[in-house]
Amino acid sequence: MAVKVEPHSLFPEIYWATVEDGSRRLATKNLASGRSVYGERLIRHMDVEYRLWDPFRSKLAASILKGLGTVPIRPNHKVLYLGAASGTTASHVSDIVGGHGHVYCVEFAPRAIRELINNVCAFRPNMSPILADARLPEQYSFLVEEVDDIYADLAQPNQAEIVADNAELFLKGGGWVMFAIKARSVDVTKKPSDVYEMEIKVLCRRGFNIVDVAHLEPYELDHAMVVATYER
Repeated sequence: MAVKVEPHSLFPEIYWATVEDGSRRLATKNLASGRSVYGERLIRHMDVEYRLWDPFRSKLAASILKGLGTVPIRPNHKVLYLGAASGTTASHVSDIVGGHGHVYCVEFAPRAIRELINNVCAFRPNMSPILADARLPEQYSFLVEEVDDIYADLAQPNQAEIVADNAELFLKGGGWVMFAIKARSVDVTKKPSDVYEMEIKVLCRRGFNIVDVAHLEPYELDHAMVVATYER
């Protein structure tokens, strides 16, 4: 069976790839032709190269497979990515926004940002690595312009407050947030469902409207993806 690729019916620049064994996998067009970021398989269809998208390595992919109804990240968007790590999901976001979009990648760990720079950003001109603490957005405010979306994947106890602080500085009115809540990073003594509720209440208090929520098991335990809009 030959590899087949077709667009996702809801989300621009996200694709379904049917591979040789008949299974369907998420994929994005590879903006850096010939290069794999985290060992993902590269495939070709109709002379276009795609990267298979592993939901066990990417909470964004996991949330789509768990039925998330809204993925606000679109072609040509500017995205502030908080907690970019070594670039696994950020590289797929780079594929989605394309050459006329941009991804500002904030990461605190020096080793992770080195990997992000050397393995990902060096081959993707639409990505800017920023070594900084997402809790202190004023320190990188001169590097980031107004963005359409914020994607947050943070291992901090006050994740929602960090997202809201960054939104106040960088997110345009009517912009979107995709927020991966890590329940065990917030409070290991509480049930994950209680943590999700607590963090969502913080967002609502800070001016966000919750649009969608997806729990990420079995791909990620004790995680939920929240999609919200922000009104200044």
